[in-house]
Amino acid sequence: MFFLQMSGFPGSGKSTLAKRLASETGAVIIDHDTSKTALLASLGESGLDARALGKAAYSVDWASIEFQLAQGKSVIFDSPCLYEEMILKGTKLAHKYDAPYKYIECYLNDFTEINQRLRNRERLPSQIPEVESESIFKRALASSKKPEGHPWIRVDSGEEIRTYLHTALQYIKE
Repeated sequence: MFFLQMSGFPGSGKSTLAKRLASETGAVIIDHDTSKTALLASLGESGLDARALGKAAYSVDWASIEFQLAQGKSVIFDSPCLYEEMILKGTKLAHKYDAPYKYIECYLNDFTEINQRLRNRERLPSQIPEVESESIFKRALASSKKPEGHPWIRVDSGEEIRTYLHTALQYIKE
């Protein structure tokens, strides 16, 4: 059993890698975009702003993660990791259920490629269609949080997944 937090800018390949890792390990994926989209659909035009909606979705995510860990399941949390609170919650839950804590960052420092991926993917209503500016993109890349005191890896998700899938699997199994 393990708990893996995925990290990376939207369009960087987190979901693609998460699906491959889940297929190889039997882990359950908790996908923030799915939670947020479901809440968006159920709340409709209730006037809830994007920040409040995101916060509510994270509450659902964390409850689902804890439920799965309590059942002895490995969990992959597919979400950008932009807040220190996310790492703190993740490491605490992993410790509570005696699951090794893992963190993989999908890193793609290419504004043009990110926007191409965002425009061409099958998009959920809660997902961004593109990045408004390169400065927003660079700020977001710089603000990604990393776990202190825990080993983590960064994969170059600008490469083919086959070039880093083995490294990610090996890291999870350590």
